[in-house]
Amino acid sequence: METVQVALWVVVLLVALALAFDFMNGFHDAANSIATVVSTGVLKPAHAVLFAAFFNFVAIFIFHLSVAATVGKGIVQPGVVDTHVVFGALVGAITWNVLTWYYGIPSSSSHALIGGIVGAVIAKAGSGALLSAGIMKTVAFIFVSPLLGFLLGSLMMLAVAWVFRRTAPSRVDSWFRRLQLVSAGAYSLGHGGNDAQKTIGIIWMLLIATGYTAAGDKAPPGWVIISCYMAIAAGTMFGGWRIVKTMGQKITKLKPVGGFCAETGGAITLFLATALGIPVSTTHTITGAIVGVGSARRASAVRWGVAGNIVWAWIFTIPASAFVAAVAYWVSLQIF
Repeated sequence: METVQVALWVVVLLVALALAFDFMNGFHDAANSIATVVSTGVLKPAHAVLFAAFFNFVAIFIFHLSVAATVGKGIVQPGVVDTHVVFGALVGAITWNVLTWYYGIPSSSSHALIGGIVGAVIAKAGSGALLSAGIMKTVAFIFVSPLLGFLLGSLMMLAVAWVFRRTAPSRVDSWFRRLQLVSAGAYSLGHGGNDAQKTIGIIWMLLIATGYTAAGDKAPPGWVIISCYMAIAAGTMFGGWRIVKTMGQKITKLKPVGGFCAETGGAITLFLATALGIPVSTTHTITGAIVGVGSARRASAVRWGVAGNIVWAWIFTIPASAFVAAVAYWVSLQIF
């Protein structure tokens, strides 16, 4: 009886930690959803975060749990995950998120979590305990998602410039101020649909490992799904303002038409990845789309030095969070 009580206490603690990560994910990645719409002046910051948070939560009714299944069952060999692995993974991801938020660096919460899982699992059982198929498609989209965002953002910018080439700039600006509300809503929908599912996946992984949910279940408990979508929406409402400035102003100067093209290109990328069950970085995606929009005007419109610093943060995300997760795993062995 005592063992069950201790196990339940640990599970409750880890679920709370996972929801804290989910909140931090929304807080950290709010910039991905609102930076363009705030920097173009279409919405005030306070209105933008409420707008984005609403669509973060509405995603619960639209997307299947394909990404949650990948994280929960497709990255680690069955039977390897335990409470120590989950603790290490979450501590690694949260530590990297806090560090990059403090310095205003738009890094990936998604890849911090994947890196955390990888680091904790390797610390426990070595690299052989990882499922290569799930890891490889996640790693592949580190490169695919920003490139696809770049391509779609730049193509949309060129298409819009051609279609409206004879229209007065003031009229174009007026139209796209309205259209940007649609594109911002779509991007926030994609952000909630892909990112909330990563936390759903790790809680599902935890419940399976501790016997509170059967491994053969096709979906996690309903309370897990609802609480994760609520947590990411709440985090978005608080907003990570340090990163908003980097995303919305420092990479390139955006107008409503550019914001629309970047958000729409990014949203298409996120919808595609979520449908395929691939946990992608919303940060990578929107950054690629913003750079694509800027470079479609002219290469010098992009501050490549800022973009380069962001890419370095991307490169270090998985190994850095994996290292912290491995250390946290060993520490947790001494705690519970």
